[in-house]
Amino acid sequence: MDELTRFIESGIIEMYVMSQLGPEEKAEVERMAVLYSEVRHEIEDISIALEGFAKLHAKEPDPTIRPFLMASIDYMERLKNGEPPSFPPILQQSSKIADYSEWLNREDMQSKEPLEGIQVNIIASTPAATTAIVWLQHGAPPETHSSELEQFLIVEGTCDIVIEKDVHQMKAGDVLIIPLHLSHYVRVTSAEPCKIILQRVAA
Repeated sequence: MDELTRFIESGIIEMYVMSQLGPEEKAEVERMAVLYSEVRHEIEDISIALEGFAKLHAKEPDPTIRPFLMASIDYMERLKNGEPPSFPPILQQSSKIADYSEWLNREDMQSKEPLEGIQVNIIASTPAATTAIVWLQHGAPPETHSSELEQFLIVEGTCDIVIEKDVHQMKAGDVLIIPLHLSHYVRVTSAEPCKIILQRVAA
């Protein structure tokens, strides 16, 4: 059995699609996906199968899975086609929208119309941090992180980020860092989609 077959049959791709990997294992799956089209196809097939399973059992699939998965595949293709890696700054309370203008102004980093729920464009992804531009039409469902800090910089629009019972009313220029192990969700409060620099940093 060759390395590629062992990798595909190991179960790590299923765990990747279900966001159950640590930063190093996640980076390894993405490295293999850049190298092998078979891995990219397996990622997409598993994602489709999981969505089908969820529908079969009358449960609404997490609406964030597919956009992030497709953005990851797009990012891997961009790297494969010669795009040099980017190194956006880590979000801090003092961060400004202008700190990310290099990526926000790129023609290929704009939203695609029509926006349907959630759109994601990944700026950079390493074992240390993943940075993306995200558009939310209505919001994002509850989630809890145990191995990475989720950080938000609002670029356009407004939203409420609810951490447990605390409501943070966010507008353009605001930064919020979500503590580990706390349930949180986002609801958009503006007529326009909320555009966000989203960063997930290994804890």
